[in-house]
Amino acid sequence: MMGKQIRMLENESGAVPHGGIPVGYKQTEAGIIPEDWEVRKLRDISPSQSVGLVINPSSYYSENGTVPMLVGSHVYENKIIWINANTITEDSNAKLPASRLYAGDLVTVRVGEPGITAVIPKELDQANCASMMIIRKGKNFDSFWLCYLMNSKIGKSRIEGVQYGTAQKQFNIVDAVDFIFPFPPKLEQTAIANVLSDTDALITQLEKLIAKKLAIKTATMQQLLTGRTRLPQFTKHPDGTRKGYKTSELGRVPEDWTVLTYGQIFDFLSTSTNARSDLSHDGEYGYIHYGDIHTKWNNKLDASAVELPKISRKLVCSSFLENGDVIMADASEDYNGIGKSIEICNISNKKIVAGLHTYLLRDKYKQLSDGYRGYLHSNANVKKIIEQLATGMKVFGISKNNLLSVPVPVPSKQEQTAIATILSDMDAELEALEQKLAKVRDIKQGMMQQLLTGRIRLPLEQQP
Repeated sequence: MMGKQIRMLENESGAVPHGGIPVGYKQTEAGIIPEDWEVRKLRDISPSQSVGLVINPSSYYSENGTVPMLVGSHVYENKIIWINANTITEDSNAKLPASRLYAGDLVTVRVGEPGITAVIPKELDQANCASMMIIRKGKNFDSFWLCYLMNSKIGKSRIEGVQYGTAQKQFNIVDAVDFIFPFPPKLEQTAIANVLSDTDALITQLEKLIAKKLAIKTATMQQLLTGRTRLPQFTKHPDGTRKGYKTSELGRVPEDWTVLTYGQIFDFLSTSTNARSDLSHDGEYGYIHYGDIHTKWNNKLDASAVELPKISRKLVCSSFLENGDVIMADASEDYNGIGKSIEICNISNKKIVAGLHTYLLRDKYKQLSDGYRGYLHSNANVKKIIEQLATGMKVFGISKNNLLSVPVPVPSKQEQTAIATILSDMDAELEALEQKLAKVRDIKQGMMQQLLTGRIRLPLEQQP
């Protein structure tokens, strides 16, 4: 675990004595915990707990202010993102001592996403806050340990037990101060916080790497799909002269590319009109939901690698998918999601249907190479036209008649394959990184539950 040796809290033989409580544990109000741990209420852990400014803070905002005014939207688990925070003046801050924050204090969101907690960093020392619960730092506990505890399943369960409201969930501080928590010695608190902080650092590193790789992929995709940048083997004619560009409905494209419309390339096949409510565990057909196209897959769906929702064959009479088919979501609540598409591969003997609010597109003359079709909507020039033809106020979509006329650039099949191979390799790398990130996040959740309850103990460095 992050390079640190750990030990389970049990006797050396691993035996559990009669009664179900391992040697070295004790039964408490907070559950079974190590014998050398205590159980404390939040009011007894921290020297004081209070609520930030309870009135609307906007009356204190000032363009000349230098002191950040934090609100719940700035607080995330174990971190504060305050770059867009409004500011107040030093004079206003002096008039609001009760809600002033100091490095090492904790703030907990009370309204909206109740329970999310972060530690005030040094750069926000003397900042102010509104509405949130303030847990003051103290000499007898590690602020970062308590922050992880508040954000763990333990802390969240305490919040859920006292929160109220439907449209906006919230909790009262008078309930929170009586939360009961397992309380290890401070040295062990710090060791726990350090291990979890190392895990957070790895998560942050992976998130930054994914963001960097995604930016590179996006830039590469726009260069290759629009023809602004061409792979070396496609830049010259057989006689050695360099290929030029021509004007088209999509702007400048390579002179040896053609421009065809969705209607010229694809047949539009029937899709299922059944909604998610018709799905079942024992259905015979796989079902692709338009929402999953937006959230789960990028450009391609490997049907052999996913477990799709099921629907009964008695409920649908639509076309079955074939390898190379493109499924486009015809609606999106996010304007940037208009026209989002995936290409299907590795169907084998599976029977799969495209669901409600989708178009099923089949390359009728095989004018596009496998792997390339799913990237059509990612072409910035194509996407711009799709967005121009879209309609809607809260939910945006494009009609079949409009989609038929949308132009797309078509390189030679050899160039299509080369472009798709590069982009597919980038997608595979991103997917591997995202899977690694998900695994580390899962490991962290398991570590939190084990370490914060004392089921796993860390070796402690002895103080000189």
